[in-house]
Amino acid sequence: MAAGRARRLLGSLWIALLLGQPDPAGAAARSGSQSLLTGSLVRTFSPFYFLVEPTDVLSVRGASVIMNCSAYCETSPKIEWKKDGTFLNLVSDDRRQLLPDGSLLINSVVHSKHNKPDEGYYQCVATVESLGTIVSRTAKLTVAGLPRFASQPESSSVYRGNSAILNCEVNVDLAPFVRWEQDRQPVFLDDRVFKLPSGALIISNATDTDGGLYRCIIESGGTPKYSDEAELKILPDPEVPQKLRFAKQPSSLTRVTGQSAVFPCVAVGFPTPYIRWTRNEEELITEGSERLVLLPGGSLEIGDIAAEDAGTYTCLAEDGNDTIEAQAELSVQVPPKFLKRPANIYAHESMDIMFECEVTGKPTPTVKWVKNGDMVIPSDYFKIVKEHNLQVLGLVKSDEGFYQCIAENDVGNAQAGAQLIILDLAPAATGPLPSAPRDVVATLVSTRFIRLTWRTPVSDPQGDNLTYSIFYTKEGINRERVENTSRPGETQVTIQNLMPETVYVFRVVAQNRHGPGESSAPLKVATQPEVQLPGPAPNIRAYAGSPTSVTVSWETPLSGNGEIQNYKLYYMEKGQDTEQDVDVGGLSYTITGLKKYTEYSFRVVAYNKHGPGVSTQDVVVRTLSDVPSAPPQNLTLEVRNSKSIMLHWQPPPAGTHSGHITGYKIRYRKVSRKSDVTESIGGTQLFQLIEGLERGTEYSFRVAALTVNGTGPATDWVSAETFESDLDETRVPEVPSSLHVRPLVTSIVVSWTPPENQNIVVRGYAIGYGIGSPHAQTIKVDYKQRYYTIENLDPSSHYVITLKAFNNVGEGIPLYESAVTRPHSDTSEVDLFVINAPYTPVPDPSPMMPPVGVQASILSHDTIRITWADNSLPKNQKITDARYYTVRWKTNIPANTKYKTANATTLSYLVTGLKPNTLYEFSVMVTKGRRSSTWSMTAHGTTFELVPTSPPKDVTVVSKEGKPRTIIVNWQPPSEANGKITGYIIYYSTDVNAEIHDWVIEPVVGNRLTHQIQELTLDTPYYFKIQARNSKGMGPMSEAVQFRTPKAESSDKMPNDQASGSAGKGGRPLDMGPDYKPPLGGSNSPHGSPTSPLDSNMLLVIIVSVGVITIVIVVIVAVFCTRRTTSHQKKKRAACKSVNGSHKYKGNSKDVKPPDLWIHHERLELKPIDKSPDPNPIMTDTPIPRNSQDITPVDNSMDSNIHQRRNSYRGHESEDSMSTLAGRRGMRPKMMMPFDSQPPQQSVRNTPSMDTMPASSSQPCAEHQDPEGSAGPYLGAAPEEDAAQSLPTAHVRPSHPLKSFAVPAVPPAGATYDPALPSTPLLTQQAPNHPVHSVKTASIGTLGRTRPPMPVVVPSAPDVQETTRMLEDSESNYEPDELTKEMAHLEGLMKDLNAITTA
Repeated sequence: MAAGRARRLLGSLWIALLLGQPDPAGAAARSGSQSLLTGSLVRTFSPFYFLVEPTDVLSVRGASVIMNCSAYCETSPKIEWKKDGTFLNLVSDDRRQLLPDGSLLINSVVHSKHNKPDEGYYQCVATVESLGTIVSRTAKLTVAGLPRFASQPESSSVYRGNSAILNCEVNVDLAPFVRWEQDRQPVFLDDRVFKLPSGALIISNATDTDGGLYRCIIESGGTPKYSDEAELKILPDPEVPQKLRFAKQPSSLTRVTGQSAVFPCVAVGFPTPYIRWTRNEEELITEGSERLVLLPGGSLEIGDIAAEDAGTYTCLAEDGNDTIEAQAELSVQVPPKFLKRPANIYAHESMDIMFECEVTGKPTPTVKWVKNGDMVIPSDYFKIVKEHNLQVLGLVKSDEGFYQCIAENDVGNAQAGAQLIILDLAPAATGPLPSAPRDVVATLVSTRFIRLTWRTPVSDPQGDNLTYSIFYTKEGINRERVENTSRPGETQVTIQNLMPETVYVFRVVAQNRHGPGESSAPLKVATQPEVQLPGPAPNIRAYAGSPTSVTVSWETPLSGNGEIQNYKLYYMEKGQDTEQDVDVGGLSYTITGLKKYTEYSFRVVAYNKHGPGVSTQDVVVRTLSDVPSAPPQNLTLEVRNSKSIMLHWQPPPAGTHSGHITGYKIRYRKVSRKSDVTESIGGTQLFQLIEGLERGTEYSFRVAALTVNGTGPATDWVSAETFESDLDETRVPEVPSSLHVRPLVTSIVVSWTPPENQNIVVRGYAIGYGIGSPHAQTIKVDYKQRYYTIENLDPSSHYVITLKAFNNVGEGIPLYESAVTRPHSDTSEVDLFVINAPYTPVPDPSPMMPPVGVQASILSHDTIRITWADNSLPKNQKITDARYYTVRWKTNIPANTKYKTANATTLSYLVTGLKPNTLYEFSVMVTKGRRSSTWSMTAHGTTFELVPTSPPKDVTVVSKEGKPRTIIVNWQPPSEANGKITGYIIYYSTDVNAEIHDWVIEPVVGNRLTHQIQELTLDTPYYFKIQARNSKGMGPMSEAVQFRTPKAESSDKMPNDQASGSAGKGGRPLDMGPDYKPPLGGSNSPHGSPTSPLDSNMLLVIIVSVGVITIVIVVIVAVFCTRRTTSHQKKKRAACKSVNGSHKYKGNSKDVKPPDLWIHHERLELKPIDKSPDPNPIMTDTPIPRNSQDITPVDNSMDSNIHQRRNSYRGHESEDSMSTLAGRRGMRPKMMMPFDSQPPQQSVRNTPSMDTMPASSSQPCAEHQDPEGSAGPYLGAAPEEDAAQSLPTAHVRPSHPLKSFAVPAVPPAGATYDPALPSTPLLTQQAPNHPVHSVKTASIGTLGRTRPPMPVVVPSAPDVQETTRMLEDSESNYEPDELTKEMAHLEGLMKDLNAITTA
């Protein structure tokens, strides 16, 4: 029989070859292959499929249900139904019947707690005799349960215009059957009143008519079930704002594509909140969207859900004062969908075929195959390939029929089918057929393949045109497979994918152009058995015996046909790719030398005489922990104030933790008392604030890491000294008081003095420099540094240098200077070369000149107007070409803030959207075509204050130790203070629900962050709220914090709980003026230890002796300097006449340069139109006086000491400074500074500002006497260096590490100063009650010969009262005549500006 079937198949193949058709085996894999039809008895595919398939149905008890089903075929199919995989007997069923179209009708659904015969999964089965069977998708019939409320509506009240929500939670199956009544009348749903899918009712924009009694009803067949009634009250609008809160928040949902979803979001408060939505932090646009609908009240409805709708949805509610948000996740599931459906296939017996099926869905669908309605069970001949495809090997006639691919996941199922037709072979063509091949033998037999060879048939000895088919099957199996030779004349083939130790039967058939011939005799061949290698060792276990060792054990595996010779244990550190091994003779082994607290993987391989066996699965174990083997890294100290130091560090290096770090131990001590060590154990954070330290005391710190096993090694001791007094770091530092440059050929030496206001923390200085612009490079140096050398510069180049002080808040206002590096040919050593020319040549003519005169005018808390001038425009400043200006701005808080930019086509721009009470810096550049200028010099402005918009943070309440009736309230400032906090108000009460006016009020003045409240009742809960205020008003209250006082008084209460303030060690002395010298000895000894009376007397004798010697030396030096000055002034008068006559410098005429608009453009700023209330102003707001009357004289009653110091300061150069050209350029203070190659010493001299010079000094060549030295009163404290090693210099002991150690603070004499208001560097003026500000100058000492000093111009330090005057002026009203006068003055200034620029 098998031989006859082979002949028919080979006859078909022969006909196909004769007609030039492709190989039948390859063609069988394609749908509708026509090659197999040639020489076969043709049959066509019969269309057989479902028109309608059943869908999921939700029903109620007692209702009727129809499960739809309809199938199409040319022959009417027979329809049957399965429930839960079992056929239904519908003949004897009186409740369920089959409708004519094949649908299933279920009358009066039965459903009870213990009897649910109708609920389940239904499937429609269609059968056509002699053709096959197909099955539909499965559909679920769900019967709603008994009416039951999970939650019922509750009485509530809502303000008019807000949204109300009434809950009515029921089973998901019952939600569609829920309706609502108001006062026993049905509630009609509309755009304002709608029902959530859960059954809850939402009423948006509530009105008085919405008040009443509400209840929800479940009508699921039978008697309706009513909920409890709940009253909804509509309240009138409140008088005061109500806290914003959520009445209903969205919850996470899971939906199937095509469904809809509703995210409820109901917020209440007053003013009525506005609700918006975001998805994955992107704004959702609901207007104009067909799928996204913003329901009344703020809920979001998403229709026809797609896979891309999945994500995080955020509901944001805003009422103008506050914003709250709530999030929910939307997960989208996708039913199975076919990407590739099975295709109909023609095939012959003994062939191999493949049905392809590709599906997608979420979750990933599973695939099963059905043949004629029966499940296909995978076997040697039916295989699932690539998870979805079905492969059938060695076809037989019974394999014919309909095959269906059924894909299924949690949210649905789908089916797709194809038909397989096994073709019958036609009779062979007439002609001689080949005889049987001869001598079929197996030349190579392995475990999984066999190679067969044979000789050609007797009928055709040459055999060049013969092809061969090899039929093979397992012995005893009637399903044959076929393998064809690859080319004619080939007499060998390799059969692969066989099973080991199995008997196969082979036969070979030759075929020529007439068809297949006779079959060879069957050949039985058995494949080789697999080599019996050892199996995996069972029960492998590993456990850590110590931090560096692991013991691994196992049992003897099955050895096959060979005894176990040895084992190999492999191990590898987790995360590494290098495996190590060790030979083991027994059944356990301990590996040592491992890393501590590290995961390792272990596996075992057994060996016998055949080689290595099967490896075990990896076993992972972690070695035991130990104390850390290395200290923490990078320990740094930051002094916060006079009583606390912040420590920062990094964990020990990776690989040295030896376990899980559970915390860090901090040990600290006073440097002077090394035996007294304090320990503090913190958490796993990498910082710790150590508080409660003593003022002005040096402490040492070290940190060690902790594990559960103990403490690791500690870091080295690191020391820091607490401040003598607390400094302010709530704002940026002020401008440095002076900046000096010394140019060389390829470098510039920069030196400076710190800001005059020594009460603001300075943590360092930022130096910017570049050719023509200071923004090219930036260098940051330590706060103690006073000079820096800028290297690698270009010779003969004009550099602009800027200096800014900074702290943790940000960078302060910059100070500018410029210098020209020397040419290569200049090798002389000049001590100082300062560019004081009024004009700076542009090195590259191609860039445009940057705008000048940039001014920032503050208009409100969030708006600043920027104006500027453009020197490349005509005098009328009219723009006639296509140029435009780019304005950039940023705040220095935090320091890494990025610039924002905007373009303008006029000479002004309005910057909006700024933060209140924030210092901004602005600069402008101009662009024309492809040419652009560099950025202009910066202007600064601080926006006005605004009331705080957030409450104080981190409110905590603790009981005071030893005083149970006293509590301490601590808090942190508001995150949005919007100004300087001037105070706080603490509210406390025993009733959290009491009206706020019934709470007890405790005011706190200033910016303190802690407060004590005494005489509270014991064992009583108290509630605390805090409110911050600034100059603009009160901010919001914090959330109530509860604290219960202790139950009883402490018995060991100390008699003196709070010591009165003393001026002991660390106390800050009263400000006694700049000439005050603190007494020596006593509590002011270097280390704070008292000095004995004997030591005090001896020290007093030494001080008196040194004082007498010093006075004698000063008198001699004064007489010598007076004589020298007199002779020098005579020479000066002659030179002054020459200057007045020619208006030139002392050098050649080529040294005269036009005005320097870039460097000192702040002296060319337009005078602001103000109406100053100052009756006797100090004229610093107009640096270019038009005549001598522009400089108003100072009151003659000014302190004589100051006048003397002023005369001493101007003794050598007052004539030069008041020449006509110098007068036009404005008076600028100068100083005497000898330079040398040595770094500057910290020697300081105070001199008054030129802004306070009387008008008489403006006369040319005015002479001033120098009756006494000016430096004397300012030289204080004892020298700290050996006088034998350097020249004597005056050192000031710093009162604070971040203050200047070179410049003593000048205490204000009755000045009022608001630290929240910054100063501006461009327009400065002084109030009449402000003390005289001194320009501090540094004298740089030399080690060796001293050179004659050269005058250095120092820009005037900005006045700290500037912004106060600016804010007053910005709010002033001006009369027409005053405006006319000011405009005339402005016009005169412009004329002066033009005259200077054209000079």
